[in-house]
Order: sequence, then C-alpha cells, then structure tokens
Amino acid sequence: MQQVNVIVKRTPKIFSNNIMLKINFQKIALILLPILILTGNSVKAQKAPEFSNKILPDNKTYFFFVADRFEYYSKEGTNPLVWDVQGYYGKDYNKFWFKAEGEALTSEKEGEMEFQGLYSRPVTSYFDVQAGLRYDVAYNSITSNSRAFAVLGLQGLAPYLFEVDGSIAVSEDGDLSGSFEGELDLLMTQRLIIQPRLATSVAVQKVEDFGVGSGLNNIQLGLRLRYEIKREFAPYLGISWNRKLSETADLAKLEGADVSVFGVVAGVRLWY
Repeated sequence: MQQVNVIVKRTPKIFSNNIMLKINFQKIALILLPILILTGNSVKAQKAPEFSNKILPDNKTYFFFVADRFEYYSKEGTNPLVWDVQGYYGKDYNKFWFKAEGEALTSEKEGEMEFQGLYSRPVTSYFDVQAGLRYDVAYNSITSNSRAFAVLGLQGLAPYLFEVDGSIAVSEDGDLSGSFEGELDLLMTQRLIIQPRLATSVAVQKVEDFGVGSGLNNIQLGLRLRYEIKREFAPYLGISWNRKLSETADLAKLEGADVSVFGVVAGVRLWY
C-alpha cells in the first residue's frame, strides 16, 4: 500500500511536466514558423544553377595583345622604325597566336617584315608548343621578295622568369632555318624595369635573295629601361647591337651594308 501511495503522489508531477513540455514545444513552433516562412524564398534563391560549360573557368575565351617593341632605332646612316607585336585569341588549351615583326626605313622605301599565324597548345604548365605558317617579305624601291614557311616552335617561361621563344622553319623551297629569342624583366622599382634581350638565328641553306647565309646568321643584344606609367603603357629608352655572322656577314659586305650596327632606341611598350 505504501508503494501505491508513492506512485499516486508522483503521478500528478509527471502529468504536469508533460503538459509543460507540450506548451514549450508549441511556443517554439510558433516562433520558428514565421522564420521558416520568411526565409523560404531566400533558400530557393540560393539554389545552385543548372550545369553549363559557360560557368567553367577553363572554358572562357581570352584575347591578348602586346607590342613588346615599337621603337625608333637611331644609328649611323639610315634610321628605321622597328616593331615586334604578338598576341592570341582562344581558350586555356587551344589558342590562335599571331606574331608580326620587322623594320622599315623612314627616309627610303626599304624594309623587311615577318608574319606568323600559329596554333598553340600547352605541353607543360609553363610552355606552349606552336605550329603554323610564316610569311616573310623583303622589299626596296627596285624589287620585292617573299617566301612562306611551315613553323614548329616552343614558347614560354623558363626558370628564373626568362621569357623564351624558339622555332624551326621549313620554307616552300625546302630551306631549313631556326630562330631563338629570350628576354628578362628586372624590376628596379614597381614601375621602373630593365629588360635585357637576346636574339639569334641560324640557317642550313644559303638564300642570297634574303641576304641569308649558311650557318649562324646573326646575334642581337639589347638593353631597355622602361617606366610603366600604367601597366599597359610604358615608354622606354635603350641600346641595341646587331652583328651579322659567317656567310650572312659576307653577303652584307658584298651589298655594301654594315656588318655590325650599334644604336640607341626610343619607343613604347603596350598591351591589353
């Protein structure tokens, strides 16, 4: 009987506790209900978009253009205008590269130009392999010569941030040649930059119409100091030395041209 009395005495407390829990749950439900109603639309707005290739970062199309050299070359004798521009259009893995360089005299009708159209694809994180066509033109007031090439090259960033561009080319007549160019940006300040540059070329066959001999053709050394007013626009001053070698030097002497040329350059580098 004593145990029954204890159970009877405790029962009202249990019932009262259950009633209090129900009341608390009801209060919580009343508080949470308007919150869920108000936030329901924002939850829907945060739904992930449908899958599309357009949102993939590696599927964007890019355009890039840089005039690395656009300068007036002041030297003994005639003074040419020199340019070296390039750029690409495409995506991360497949690009169309275009390149153009040359020089033209400002006082006479004489010059030489080179144009390239290349397909480019990365082979490492720092280098692209490039293949395509090149077209050379050399002209003066009397005559004009041109020739086309198939080109295979490698362009990229070597250790210590050297920018390099090398290629081999076979002309329409089967003449084999190669070229290499390298440059390095040395920051004196965040805007003042010194750029040493090296370029050279080699040919297997002799092509007199273009003043090209067999062997190592020439070596070009340059040093330019530029100030980046904006990252995309930088005027510069510098020096440049060009030395013809081996059979190419012999051909230059026969035409009365200088074998070694040193001069001062002034120009602008721009990109976008």
